[in-house]
Amino acid sequence: MKTAITRPQALALVQKYNQEPFHLLHALTVEGVMRWYAQELGFGDEADYWGLCGLLHDVDFEKYPEQHCQKAPELLAEINAEPELVHAVCSHGYGLCSDVEPTHQMEKVLFAVDELTGLIGAAARMRPSKSVMDMELSSLKKKFKDKKFAAGCSREVIQDGASRLGWTLDEVLEKTILAMRSCEAAVNEEAASLTAE
Repeated sequence: MKTAITRPQALALVQKYNQEPFHLLHALTVEGVMRWYAQELGFGDEADYWGLCGLLHDVDFEKYPEQHCQKAPELLAEINAEPELVHAVCSHGYGLCSDVEPTHQMEKVLFAVDELTGLIGAAARMRPSKSVMDMELSSLKKKFKDKKFAAGCSREVIQDGASRLGWTLDEVLEKTILAMRSCEAAVNEEAASLTAE
């Protein structure tokens, strides 16, 4: 799948509706993670598209939290987003705030990693390094099992996401640590520059 949308267009739309540094960081993180997964799973020629879906997935969340995934199509129409991209964005909230089911491999990955990047990010901030670079699967699994830790990150969605992909929980945790390592420095740098603007 290719898209006519450019990254600057997508980023400008995200920034128009999202000012919170945390939300911008999350959008950039999910973008980087999705690009890594595209390469890893043999969809390298679609990496830009996977990345844009990650970047735009929460476009409506900050301004319209009560209408999350419902308002997104209207906002995405501002940049003439293709129906496939709109479907992908809306499908990441399946069962929570959307009845659009993730069907494409990319949508299943987005569904699985959205909550998980939040959990891994929260775990990274607790580390002396404040980084995923030295995070081990075993320490992440402890955080995953501790329901009080990052309680807003749904373990059920992460489990459901893994099973939709036909992966074990360990696989999705380990892959997503690697994905976040691949983009951590670039994401932090860009997030800092966006919030300094």
